Formats: sequence, C-alpha cells, structure tokens
Amino acid sequence: MPDGLAGAATLADLLPAAQRGGYALPAFSPRYLACIRPVVEAAVAERAPFVVEISQRELGWFDLTPAAFRDEVERVTTDLRVDLPFVLHLDHTWTSELITEAMDAGFTSVMIDASAEPLESNVARTRAVVDEAHGRGVSVEAELGRLTTTDRLETEGGAQAYTDPEEARRFVAETGCDALAVSVGTAHGIYPPAGPTIDFDRLAAIRAAIGATPIVLHGGSGLPAGLVARALAMPGGGISKMNIATDLEQALLDGMGGRERMTSAQLDALDAGLRTRGLAAVRTVAAAKIHLLHASGRARP
Repeated sequence: MPDGLAGAATLADLLPAAQRGGYALPAFSPRYLACIRPVVEAAVAERAPFVVEISQRELGWFDLTPAAFRDEVERVTTDLRVDLPFVLHLDHTWTSELITEAMDAGFTSVMIDASAEPLESNVARTRAVVDEAHGRGVSVEAELGRLTTTDRLETEGGAQAYTDPEEARRFVAETGCDALAVSVGTAHGIYPPAGPTIDFDRLAAIRAAIGATPIVLHGGSGLPAGLVARALAMPGGGISKMNIATDLEQALLDGMGGRERMTSAQLDALDAGLRTRGLAAVRTVAAAKIHLLHASGRARP
C-alpha cells in the first residue's frame, strides 16, 4: 500500500467509536476531484472524523481512476495538514479486479456490493474480498438487501427489497465484514416530495441480529433531520456511517448557476470564479451534514 496518507484509518478503526458515541461518520462522495478539498475543509473546521469515497459507477461517470482519486485525497490532506482520522473508501463496487486495484492504490477500505446476487453468492463473494482485504489491513463494507434509486422506489422498493434480519445474522457471521449497509427504505438520489420513510422496526431487528457489527445507511442525501436523529439513537447502537453524494453534487451545480453534470476534467476547465462559487456551496453542505450526524468535535485531539 502506498505511503503518505497521514491519518488514514479503516472503517474498523473508527466505526465502533461512532456507534458507542451516538454519532455517524459522514461518508462524502465528492465525485469530482475538485470537490475533495471543500469536504475535507469542512471536516477540519468541524474537527470531525470523516470518510471520503467513490464508487465504481462514479469512477466511470466522472472519468477517474482509483489512483487519481487517491492522489488528490493525499494532495488535499497533506496541503491542509489534516490531523484528524479519515478513511479512504471504495464505495459500491461489483468487480473484484477494481477492489484489488483500489487497495493497490492505497484505499484503506473497500465495499463489495454483491447484493443483487442470491444470498449464497453474496456470502461467498464477500468472504473472498474480506479474506484478501483483511490480509492487507483494509476494512470491508458489504451490503444485504437491495438499495434502489429514488426514481424507482415505487417499482423496486418496498419490503421485498429490504434487508432480512435473520439473513443479516448469518451474513455477518459467515463473511466477517466490518460494516453492513442495509436496505430499510432509503435510496440513492433526490427523494420525491413525499420524502423517504425508514422501517425502524426492521432496523432495530437488524441491530439485535448482528450484534456489534456497525450499520451503514446509504441514500443519506435529503433525509430529514428527525429520521437521522432517530437512526443514530437506536437502542444497542444506531447507524455509524451515512453516505452523502447527491446533495454535494447538487450544491456544486446549483452554486454554478444550474450546470449539468460533467466530468471531473470539465469542471477543472471552467472559469475559476464560477468553480469557486460551486465549491463554496459544497463546503457549506458538507458542514451541515457533519452537524446532522452529530460528528462535530468527535476527532481525537
């Protein structure tokens, strides 16, 4: 693993403290390389531990590689002299080759998402990634249940896509994953006006079934503060990591006058003043999410 990521940790290092402390790590998906700096600046200002992450799909959307993303994280954290713990995480990824590539590039955490496959296959594929990653000192997040996008909630959401607590019990026992992303009603994208719902009874049953294994909530953009607070305060330990992507990109594009999605390189080529306004909006949203997750001031001295 390449050296130089000062303060870099794994999910296994940081999530237990979050679970005990009743807060969650903000897991920022900046998507564009230029957006890494404002989310890190927000975390530094708030003294919050954080995760910076990118998924397999986002690497394709924004024409990036794991190495390029890692290098920019290193550049930013070095430039800002970051002295608080953070995780460099590969989010939703389906191919073992990309997971290995990310670990080779210096990612300290990876996510294998085999949730679309039958349970037996999900267990086997996750176990294989855990074996490789743990041998390299890298943590593993996995997923059980099917997370959809907000525009497909009516057709692909519902209880049939939710995480089954008894399957979750078996899954964490047989895979040894460090964190479990669950499906309990949230989705990726912008929620419709009616907003999201969370099946808290199911979430409580999952917590009871999987013991101390940290729970991750995806689809964190747009979640009302009341739902987040309740998810953090679950008896036995609530969610300890929440993913935020859409809200950051929307802030960037709105801050630049309503631009359409572009590649990371295209953002870099825009007028500096326009880009600065967009990045300032990203920083503001990131700080708000840190407060929402009760993560301010949680970084060790």
